[in-house]
Order: sequence, then structure tokens, then C-alpha cells
Amino acid sequence: MHALTELETVFHELAHDDDFEKELNGILRDYVGRETPLYFAERLTEHYKRANGEGPHIYLKREDLNHTGAHKINNVVGQALLAKRLGKKRIIAETGAGQHGVATATVCARFGLQCIIYMGAQDMERQALNVFRMKLLGAEVRAVHSGTATLKDATSEAIRDG
Repeated sequence: MHALTELETVFHELAHDDDFEKELNGILRDYVGRETPLYFAERLTEHYKRANGEGPHIYLKREDLNHTGAHKINNVVGQALLAKRLGKKRIIAETGAGQHGVATATVCARFGLQCIIYMGAQDMERQALNVFRMKLLGAEVRAVHSGTATLKDATSEAIRDG
């Protein structure tokens, strides 16, 4: 498949490209908000301490502090930069609860890329707020009615579109 061969070639080129890495890291830092902190969960640590005083020290990685409120945007930024280097004009994605869709729509808006999100019709009803956010960011959200009308079917539709 030509698209996968093209992607593999560019990936191997960019994996050793200092300028690409600098651009990616700059966007992750300045736009996404990385690095996110580790938070020592004192009360959870205390709760799981055994009678002898031993037990886990529990930390929470605060990915919720990233732009869009989840870890999903970390991967999407890299994908969008690869797409731009390949000269692509649109990003196609699938989403279930909508977090990946929101992250994709956010990054596409940032880079001026067309954004098409496939989402199961049932998921769209349950996650109306995330659908609103995606559309507000300029994404075209396509309802998938086939099968169970959930993530699995949205994924299949996105693959067919690509």
C-alpha cells in the first residue's frame, strides 16, 4: 500500500531530523503544556500503607493538565506534523467518547488542516458536548450508523476513507 510505504519512509527520515524533533518538542511544550507534573498522592499512599509502615508510594501523572484535558493530544501533534511534512491537507480520525476527536480537531485547527472525525451515532448521542467541541473547532463529524454504531464501526469507516 503506497500510503504506508510513504509514511514509513518519512517516519525514518524524521526520526533522525533534529529540526523536526525541535519543532515537535516546542509544540508539545508551548501548545500542549508538557511536561506535565507528577503529583504525590499522599492520602492514597497513606491509605495503602500496611501495618508495618511499608507500602506503595503513589504518584499521579497529571495528563489532565494537557491542552484538551487528556493524553490524546500528545500523539495527534506528531501525526499532524508528519502529515504536514507529507504535504497532506486533511486528517481523518475516529473517536468513541470524543477525547481523541477533540484532540484531533484542536491540532487540525492549530495547523490549518481539514479534519474529518468518524464517530458512532450512539456515541455521538452520549457525548454531545464533545461533538459540539469538535464542530466548534472546525471538524466535520460524520455519524456512523452501521453495525453497533460505536467506536469499532467508526474505526472501520475511517479506514475506508483513508
